[in-house]
Amino acid sequence: MDIDRRITLFHSPNSRSTGARILVEELQAEHDLHVLNLKAKQQREPAYLAINAMGKVPALLHGSTLVTEQPAVYMYLAELYPERGLSPAVGDPLRGPYLRWMVFYGSCFEPAIIDKSMTRDSGSYTTSPYGDYDAVISAVESQLKKGPWLLGEHYTAADILWGSALGWISAFRLIPETASLRAYLERFQNRSAVQRTLALDAQLAASQI
Repeated sequence: MDIDRRITLFHSPNSRSTGARILVEELQAEHDLHVLNLKAKQQREPAYLAINAMGKVPALLHGSTLVTEQPAVYMYLAELYPERGLSPAVGDPLRGPYLRWMVFYGSCFEPAIIDKSMTRDSGSYTTSPYGDYDAVISAVESQLKKGPWLLGEHYTAADILWGSALGWISAFRLIPETASLRAYLERFQNRSAVQRTLALDAQLAASQI
């Protein structure tokens, strides 16, 4: 049965939702863009808090289905357009690694990076949700070395999540700038959908000054 695949993406430039907008471009997804001005704190206004009580972007609305949290937004959207091949299907050997790296980002990587940036103690290895910073970075570096993409030859929505995040994280020097990381980011940032989105977002950000 055919379904209406048009979605609304709640987005703000220069934020974590840039990656979701890149995914929309990669998928050539039918969409409406609901732009929020974070500088004006529109994400904290009641109208948006009714959509996402955390006051964060991205958020995705598909019909009556609301999706928040970055990995969930990516997975939902990529599965809405299976013909684009950005989400390994159930039964595909890449499905497990794909889900692992989608979840690892929010459960381990970003918490480790934030703690590192704020010079906070992660606690004991056994009680920390991610172990320690060095273990997390080692796991990511080992995966990037395999290349060219996070799951080898197959480019997926996980690369959009990680490529977007690693771009800003490396810009703030919160992760060692290894040859593997530089090569991965160069491949990612050279993709036409990434370049189109960054250009569109730069225009959008300029209009919000």
